[in-house]
Amino acid sequence: MSNQPLNLAFIGGGVNSAVGYVHFSAAHLDNKFQVVAGAFSRDPSNNALTAQQWGIATDKTYSDWRKMVDNEHDNIDAVVVLTPTPHHLEALQYLLKKNVPVICEKALVCGGEEAAKLLQLYDPKKHFLAVTYNYSGYAMVRELKHIIKQGKLGTLQKIHLEMPQEGFKRPPDIAGKPSLPQAWRLQDYSVPTICLDLGVHLHHLSSYLLECEPTETCAQFANHSEYSNLVDDVSMLLKYPNNVTGSMWMSKTAIGHRNGLEVRIYGTHGSARWYQLNPDELELQFNDGRREILDRAGQCQYANQFRYNRMKPGHPTGFVEAFANLYTDIHQALSNFKAGHPISNEYVFGLEQAKQGLDLFTAAKRANQSKTWENVG
Repeated sequence: MSNQPLNLAFIGGGVNSAVGYVHFSAAHLDNKFQVVAGAFSRDPSNNALTAQQWGIATDKTYSDWRKMVDNEHDNIDAVVVLTPTPHHLEALQYLLKKNVPVICEKALVCGGEEAAKLLQLYDPKKHFLAVTYNYSGYAMVRELKHIIKQGKLGTLQKIHLEMPQEGFKRPPDIAGKPSLPQAWRLQDYSVPTICLDLGVHLHHLSSYLLECEPTETCAQFANHSEYSNLVDDVSMLLKYPNNVTGSMWMSKTAIGHRNGLEVRIYGTHGSARWYQLNPDELELQFNDGRREILDRAGQCQYANQFRYNRMKPGHPTGFVEAFANLYTDIHQALSNFKAGHPISNEYVFGLEQAKQGLDLFTAAKRANQSKTWENVG
């Protein structure tokens, strides 16, 4: 794998963005990428301030993202799309038509109809498209995947995923200021925004760990916030192949949860639990009564790699590091793509994974209306 840093341009992600600095930091953390150009914000002052803070030259800072793509086409290796999800489709269509490699913040688009429009343009032989589902970048989530593949939990039977947050009841305080919901998050699209914002992460983690897609779902959508026309709490039951069952719960109105992402998975020989606010520990229980807490200082067979140990155990890894792990994988996949080799990276997911998640939540919307099980897809 090449260690040469690749050049990125950002569309969106300015200082007023929820995710821009995370992507900028993660891309640079292991010297795999460097951001060299951007159209960071429609607001001229935010655009200029972002460029100043990140050391982007004035002549590489654009007010029009299309002009940036056209001018920088030969100077960049990929474009990172960081605009709000409702604006993704327009940018993705333009970039695919120009054959520019793309790294896109989740959710890829707002629903199945938009995904179908991308499929009309997308050719995996000439296009590179990676979607950033960063939670599978955590070292102990990858260790859990390794444990499952080794059969240590036996035959899998159940998976339960949840992502409760309190943002619509108690906005998070960032740098002394309340962080109110962005305007685009206060309306629902063909798929409820909570599913685009939180649900796609839960879908990705279930698909990543189980290596299969759900076949049926039933769902209940609810509203518990002052935003009365918005779905802000979703409960789902799931059926997977091989008699595996599951559930998902996501909420923006669960007081006491900053980000309560949790995965529990059960097999015939044991079970495992991973909680995002304690990311360096994986809880394991076995049918002979043993209980283990595995961390990076323990008998890890995967998470002990140097790339997951930028600092020694006892100094927990976190959100940006998980993003950086993903960017390292994208670097490998993009380098292979540019060299004409197969992408072949198990941690890089694109249009197919995104569409499967959108199909799941489209089925959940139907199930909420029909009050019965609905097929996915």
